[in-house]
Amino acid sequence: MKHHSRNCRWAAPLMAASVMFALLLPAWGQKGAEEIRVTLGRSVVIDYPEDVSRISTSNPDVVDYVPVSTREILLHARGVGSATLVVWAKSGQRNFYNVNVEMNLEPLRKLLRETFPGEDIQVSAARDSISLNGTVSSQAVADRATALLQGVTKNVVNNLRAKPAPVDKQVLLRVKFAELNRNQVQQFGLNLISTGAANTPGVVTTQQFSPPRPSNLQGVIPGSVAGTTSQFTLSDALNIFAFRPDLNLAATLRALQQQGFLQILAEPNLLTSNGKEASFLVGGEFPVPVLQGGANAGAVTVQFREFGIRLTFTPTLTEHGTLKMHVKPEVSTIDLSNAITMSGFTIPALATRRVESNIELGPGQSFVIGGLIDDRTTDNMSRIPGLANIPLLGALFRSRSETRSKSELLVLVTPEIVEPMSASDPKLLPHLPFGVMPPALAPEGMPGSSNTGAGAAGPKPAPAERRKDLTKAVGKSR
Repeated sequence: MKHHSRNCRWAAPLMAASVMFALLLPAWGQKGAEEIRVTLGRSVVIDYPEDVSRISTSNPDVVDYVPVSTREILLHARGVGSATLVVWAKSGQRNFYNVNVEMNLEPLRKLLRETFPGEDIQVSAARDSISLNGTVSSQAVADRATALLQGVTKNVVNNLRAKPAPVDKQVLLRVKFAELNRNQVQQFGLNLISTGAANTPGVVTTQQFSPPRPSNLQGVIPGSVAGTTSQFTLSDALNIFAFRPDLNLAATLRALQQQGFLQILAEPNLLTSNGKEASFLVGGEFPVPVLQGGANAGAVTVQFREFGIRLTFTPTLTEHGTLKMHVKPEVSTIDLSNAITMSGFTIPALATRRVESNIELGPGQSFVIGGLIDDRTTDNMSRIPGLANIPLLGALFRSRSETRSKSELLVLVTPEIVEPMSASDPKLLPHLPFGVMPPALAPEGMPGSSNTGAGAAGPKPAPAERRKDLTKAVGKSR
């Protein structure tokens, strides 16, 4: 009986302990899989609530484990991906862990922040791919960020959005062309004609200026001076002509001094966008015959070549607020003095002055990119040997032509950054030196006349009065 009472005494505490253990199991037991995120190359320790009997992983290449003690489990992230870890307790309870191993993106984020400060670039990873998200200032920044991370991983997905590009600024280029051309010509020449002086008709000339030519000479056999006549034809009397019939002597003299002055001035204004080329041409085209070959051999076609004042420039706005420009001004004129004649066609030459330069200016600044000076002197002298060396009189047997030409080309460039007018700004209109004429008065009896119809008020003005009113209206408009 005592033995039975002793068993009953220990049975109640054991029953209570088993009930408490059964009630505590749901408290630490797992209701669902637990999520664990680990960076590649790092480790995580799991503290289990009771002694562990067995551990299993679904992918050892992604997550590996090492039991440190009966209740501590060390996890190693070996590869990017996901794996499931199952832990069994000695009591029979098991827990599931979903382990996601991600790449270490912090060094990449730091690299992007230092390389592109002020840009909104977000980095995320999915397995072996890296995704770039956010908004950047330009497409060039997005491309550079993608190229920067391609050395880390092969798969880089560029989801960056570039902000809309701002409106290109307009650049106005004010150019002034100034060309001065001075010509000076000095000519001196003498032709002596004898129509029978000293019983000898003849001509003495240096051949620089056209001398008279004998057109009719008559002689008598046997020769006799009396009654013999000679005729000379003057093709060019030059600018001084003298003839003494009593002396049978004539002379033509060329003594001229010429001075010429030519000025060409153009002020083209060109407007273009940043980085876009603009061109300007004031002049014309002249025809050039071109001989064809092949099946159309011998045929002549005409091509037109441009000449005049040409300007081509390409502006680029820098970060410093200056303008870099590639400027090519050109001035060409038709030069008939160097023209050639071929198969009956006269092909003129071109006198061209061309400048090509790269400059950098601030808005409103000016720069002279061309100061070309062309100074030429041409001197032609002709003389008659022997006679030209006679003192004092030798000057009559010499002819001289001296030509001097001097041309200067000046190109002044002034760039400006301009903006278009807003809708509220007053619009610019062309200035009219005279006002617009008033509408003409309608004749009597025509529709629109103020004197027609039954409802016309007042007497009809006389025609003379209507002409005076019209004259006054036109005068006021002017």
